Amino acid sequence: MKLGQIEILEASCNIQTVEDGRGAIFTWLPDEAIVEFNLIYFQPGKVRGNHCHPEFKEYFLVVTGTVVMVTKDENGNEINMHAGSGTCFATPPGVPHVIHAVTQAVYIACLTKQWDKCDKPIVHEEFRKDKAIWLKL
Repeated sequence: MKLGQIEILEASCNIQTVEDGRGAIFTWLPDEAIVEFNLIYFQPGKVRGNHCHPEFKEYFLVVTGTVVMVTKDENGNEINMHAGSGTCFATPPGVPHVIHAVTQAVYIACLTKQWDKCDKPIVHEEFRKDKAIWLKL
């Protein structure tokens, strides 16, 4: 499944981890090596992003809460997706993205190149001045 150029990774679950009564283990398989990960907290109504990363792929795994991921499709049109716990986005280098927190949210961002080893880790890009009209739930 995709949201424009952003891939949505599907998790697999070894059913034995559910059947043993302790809970469950879910697995996502990125197609590139992850060399850095960050735990990110943010509050309802706040925005993170409005940028792209020219030097690395960024994976987002929503841990708790509800968010809206906004990006642009191949034609430059804005598109978005409502996402919750367990959704994993794979954002390729150079693809603009922004995440809106609908509720208090926590996610893990995994990078394929260390932030501090990039010449230019981030390029800011404003999608629209009126960000409130992005949410099309």
